[in-house]
Amino acid sequence: MRNSRPLPVFALLALLLAGCVGLPRHVEKTRSTALPDPSTTSLGRLVAAEDEGRNLSGVRLLTSGEEALADLIALADHAERTLDIQYYIIHQDDSARILLHHVRLAADRGVRVRVLVDDLNTAGEDRRFMHLSEHANVEVRVFNPFPGGRFAMWTRFVASASDIRRINHRMHNKLFVADNALAITGGRNIGDEYFTRDPKYNFIDLDVVAAGAIVPELSASFDAFWNSKYAYPIASLAAPVSAEPASTPLPEAESAGNPSWLGPELDAGRVHLIWVPATVLADRPAKIASDASSSEEVTFADDFATLMRSATQELIIISPYFVPGEDGVAMFAKLIEEGVHIRILTNSLASTDSPLVHNGYARYRVQLLKLGIELSEVRPKLGQKRARFHPFRSSNASLHAKALVIDQKTVFIGSMNMDARSARTNSELGLVLRSAEIARQVTSLLDDISADGSYRLQLVDHSNQIQWSSGEPGAEKTWYSDPETTRLQRFALKMLAPFAPEELL
Repeated sequence: MRNSRPLPVFALLALLLAGCVGLPRHVEKTRSTALPDPSTTSLGRLVAAEDEGRNLSGVRLLTSGEEALADLIALADHAERTLDIQYYIIHQDDSARILLHHVRLAADRGVRVRVLVDDLNTAGEDRRFMHLSEHANVEVRVFNPFPGGRFAMWTRFVASASDIRRINHRMHNKLFVADNALAITGGRNIGDEYFTRDPKYNFIDLDVVAAGAIVPELSASFDAFWNSKYAYPIASLAAPVSAEPASTPLPEAESAGNPSWLGPELDAGRVHLIWVPATVLADRPAKIASDASSSEEVTFADDFATLMRSATQELIIISPYFVPGEDGVAMFAKLIEEGVHIRILTNSLASTDSPLVHNGYARYRVQLLKLGIELSEVRPKLGQKRARFHPFRSSNASLHAKALVIDQKTVFIGSMNMDARSARTNSELGLVLRSAEIARQVTSLLDDISADGSYRLQLVDHSNQIQWSSGEPGAEKTWYSDPETTRLQRFALKMLAPFAPEELL
């Protein structure tokens, strides 16, 4: 804990009265937009030459966490005019320090930097963001902020006791755009566990490098959030700071370099992408406060459901937090009745970082299996094919990628989980890619995990008893309760289930 000393009586009283704290009413902020003409930059000219007037989007998957971090750094290093950075989480760890160091170097070169971060996970980090925003070319805004108690999570919630409905809505988008020409978006936040740099626990995740027609659409989504009434300059909420935080050396990995295909290709003036028709799916900022007008009522979740219903042969769902609800089960039943084969990959209880959400999913497992759905759950230890997601080493794994593959020709990759929170409460961002090649690549990733990194679920003799199989050739193991968990874990979750309604998961 950052402060274990007991709070003085007056501080406790202040916190009890903090429900009266409100957000600042008169905030000075300048409206700004993405770079209008990317062709004035090297990145813009490079992308235009690759597209050759086809009005398509160039894409490439980022499956390796190390590569994803290296390519974010490459975008920061090659930006000439603007960097637009939008994330649900920017941790205060080695990965974030390395990346923000390169972002600051870009600002030193004269690049205009806009950083938009959701306020839920910034407790105690105001000082860091304040110092970043003090750079003449950097502006930091926090989205849907807590009005007080900013030094710790619990004090924030006490200070927001009268505003719980608003703060329950979060900006879950993940986006990094250089010169309105090249972007990275997908499932990853900024933190060690998203880039396979944590020694104990890392995420299997998926991002996309994007160029061409789709990038201005991504930038338009960023601008909508940046200029919305819910985005507050960090200086309007945080206390002033006087001294620069003590600098610490960057980690060894920074001087050694990271594996990147994008950096060398940008240096050479040629990027190798797959050029495909693509579309952005993006919630509007109004979803955050549930005050959308009738013209804004269609949300990301509506488009997401429409995509799934469009399947005629096969539907693949990859979602770390998967709570289909009765409506989702009914949709799957209709698709199966129409001859669609459905494969689902989600986390096991042993691999999830959100046991309560897993509890919501577990209510539907028997129904899903009875429909004939092919259901797999990620194991906490990946098998030999983990090299595809290099380098997990001995660390535990947890699924964090979110993707759909429809009829092996249409792919969704983004921030959207298949649960009520993503559908109704948080804002989300993602890409729809019309490409058999990208579909093949995502399916191959699923096959790799399923082969020796997941449990296969099936019902025993058409009963309601679930059997988990490890899938290891020649050494297959079976379980009849959630594998690699304790009785105490399973019992505690059952006791907590009534206090975690599905709409909050």
